[in-house]
Parts: sequence; C-alpha cells; structure tokens
Amino acid sequence: MPQTSTPPPARPSTPRERARAQTIQDIVRIGREHLALHGAAALSLRAVARELGVVSSAVYRYVENREELLTLLLVDAYNELGDAVDAAVEARPEGDFRGRFEALGVAVRGWALAQPPSYALLFGSPVPGYQAPAERTMAPGTRVISALMTLLDGAYRSGRLAAPDDHAAVAPALAADLERIRSGAGLAVPDALLARGALVWTSLFGAVSFEVFGQYGEDTFAARDELFAHHLAVLAGVAGLRP
Repeated sequence: MPQTSTPPPARPSTPRERARAQTIQDIVRIGREHLALHGAAALSLRAVARELGVVSSAVYRYVENREELLTLLLVDAYNELGDAVDAAVEARPEGDFRGRFEALGVAVRGWALAQPPSYALLFGSPVPGYQAPAERTMAPGTRVISALMTLLDGAYRSGRLAAPDDHAAVAPALAADLERIRSGAGLAVPDALLARGALVWTSLFGAVSFEVFGQYGEDTFAARDELFAHHLAVLAGVAGLRP
C-alpha cells in the first residue's frame, strides 16, 4: 500500500518549462469546467483548445489525447481529495485517533459535495473506452485508504484499537490477502481489524456516494449532517476505535 502522501512534483526550472506547466494547469482547469458542464463521456480536447484560445493541433503538444486529459483530471482530483483529507487529519491532535477518523470522513464528504463532477469521475460509472493507467493513478488514488489504514495502525500500536468480542473469523484465502497488504505497508493491525478497516473504507464511500448521487431521494433524510455524523460514529465502533 502506498504512503499517505505523494511527493510534490519537481518545480519547473526554466521559463519554457514553467510556461509548459502553466499551460497544462490551464488545460486541467478548463477540463474540470467542461467535466462539470458536460460529463466525462463528452469531454473533448478540441473544445478545451477553443476555450484556451489555441488551435486544436497546438493543445496536442501538451496533452496527447482525450485519454491523457482524463488521466490528468483523475490525478488532479485524487490529489485534491488527498490533500483535503491530510489537512483535516493533521489538524487534530496526533493521539486523537477517533477525532482524526471523524475528520477524515468529514473531509471526504465535504470535498465530494463541493466537487460532485470530480467525485463522479473518481467513484462513479466508468468512462466508456477509458482505462486509467495504474502506474499514474495508483499512488494518488490510494491516498485516502492509506491515510485511513495508517490511522488505524497508529491506534492499534497505541492500544486504542480493539476488536469487538463477536468479530467474525477470517477465512484463510482472505488472511493471505490481508497479510500481503499488512507486509507491503508495514502495518501491525491483525487480520480481523484490518478486514474491518476495509469495511469501514467501503462503507464511508458508500454513504458519501449515496448522498452525492442522490440515492437517498429528496425527502428521506432532511438532517443529512446528523445522519453522516451518526454513520461515522457507528463506523468508528466497527473499526474498533475507542472513544
């Protein structure tokens, strides 16, 4: 599992490199605006070029094709979400593991509600014909789950994470998966708690997705903040985080 943050890109050192970096930033910014207006399936490099004020052939010097633009948007969104989560977690005291977990959850929800088109690109339906390159998206795409597992591991090592008495046994095949995750990330969390961490991860994003994508319906829950706070409290208990 990757670390909780990715190293910052090297700063462009020459005027030409800085100009190129700025143009790519402008392309990503315009791409995000088009994503919000038209959706990922309708994203067009030609349309981005028109708004950028250059001929379509010029923009291909910076972004090879539509798939490359989608990858840039994915990485940008993953890192923006990861930055929001890291800032929220680090704002809480280091030993306040439950508070840090709540901050992580609130940050995910807050970013998703503020950026629904980008959230949909990351966690909604796949874009037809597009396959995200793992070598470019894996590290930014796993920043939140890495932050969560690092938090749970810290709580366990501090004696602040305990499995309920009725925790389910872990099947041998799953135990092999968990051992690979644990050894790859240097975690100490035992199988039962690591499996519960995976449940907390998917449940957190499930709750956020239900809200972002309107799956609750218009009239089911008026007290959305309170509902989400309740979800986080329950999930903290599922994870084994002590108050």
